[in-house]
Amino acid sequence: MTQLQQAKAGVVTPQMAAVADAERLETEAVRRQVASGRMVIPANRVHVAGCGGGAKLQPRGIGRAATTKINANIGASPDSSCRDLELTKLQWAVRYGADAVMDLSTGGDLDATREYLLANATVPIGTVPIYSMIVERPVEELTVEVILAAIEKQARQGVDFMTIHAGILREHLPAAHGRKMGIVSRGGSLLAKWMATHGRQNPLYEAFDEISAILAEYDVTYSLGDGLRPGCLADASDEAQFAELDVLGELTHRARAAGVQVMVEGPGHVPFDQIEMNMKRQRETCHGAPFYVLGPIVTDCFPGYDHITSAIGATAAAYHGASFLCYVTPAEHLSLPKPEDVRAGCVAYKIAAHAADVARGLPGARERDDAISDARANRKSPARIAWRLPHFALTVSTPRRVSASSITSS
Repeated sequence: MTQLQQAKAGVVTPQMAAVADAERLETEAVRRQVASGRMVIPANRVHVAGCGGGAKLQPRGIGRAATTKINANIGASPDSSCRDLELTKLQWAVRYGADAVMDLSTGGDLDATREYLLANATVPIGTVPIYSMIVERPVEELTVEVILAAIEKQARQGVDFMTIHAGILREHLPAAHGRKMGIVSRGGSLLAKWMATHGRQNPLYEAFDEISAILAEYDVTYSLGDGLRPGCLADASDEAQFAELDVLGELTHRARAAGVQVMVEGPGHVPFDQIEMNMKRQRETCHGAPFYVLGPIVTDCFPGYDHITSAIGATAAAYHGASFLCYVTPAEHLSLPKPEDVRAGCVAYKIAAHAADVARGLPGARERDDAISDARANRKSPARIAWRLPHFALTVSTPRRVSASSITSS
């Protein structure tokens, strides 16, 4: 049984108990959140056991009842392929606060790199399986058999969550033709080319039930990809984006019915004033499934500083409904990230997530802030301390555990 199936059956798994302890929640609260689909715990059975005798997974809970989590993207390319470099990026990401890491490698020995990272990863590892499918063949030659075999191979290796772009449909493509940037998602553009070539529906959509059966077998979490995410402010919140979102809402139902945990990916470039609407629309359309957003980037005109332009949007997104933030590094739009870019992205997003958690009033979120303020106050001179009135003094209380009954659907 998957985490979702066990939660629905009233079972508290070791992973749920670990998340409850880390989040200062009662175990029953976590079980109920997982059972409802409002929280996911990406934890492939193979990774939980320690991939090939390697590092064992330390579970993370992703959902509104938990602290906001951040993800770091890494990966080799055909021009730069070194598994030790990717391991360094993984280690830096975890050191600087990443709760999960996605291997987006498109070059080198993808299977060996993935195995190497999984064997050394204590955080959940995600992938975009279609990237590996096109290494040996053009996208037009993909078949359902090839697709299912690639997904099963990665699940068997221990991948904890997978981006599956099953929501972009053939009928959505005309709506994307008038965009300024067109289709910027790599997975989305590959599938658009496949559909245009064959004059058929998205094979990931047509084979969704078969994919769900594989993910359920290994307890892999869906990360339903947004193949029509906007690539610039001018394309944000358009017909194509929301048409795909409606399909993702349908697929969320189907995934849960198959016993598979599911989160939904969201937009990358969104004007600040549209972020709240986007977050609320996703939560309603996708039945409370955790929202996983890239940024969003709130301005297009500062390349090289997109860890800042996106962190601004990330705090707003997390405050208004997102549960999982995919970092953006200074190298976004310019080059592949180096370890230093990974560090900068993680630090920016850890700050963004923490700021949102403080504003949301999560248990313990402000504990470090108040402790630092106390430390700063205690270093002041006696003359300055005398100006502080007693009723302005702040105290730090130990956060209580939150009961299941006190957690609402929000």
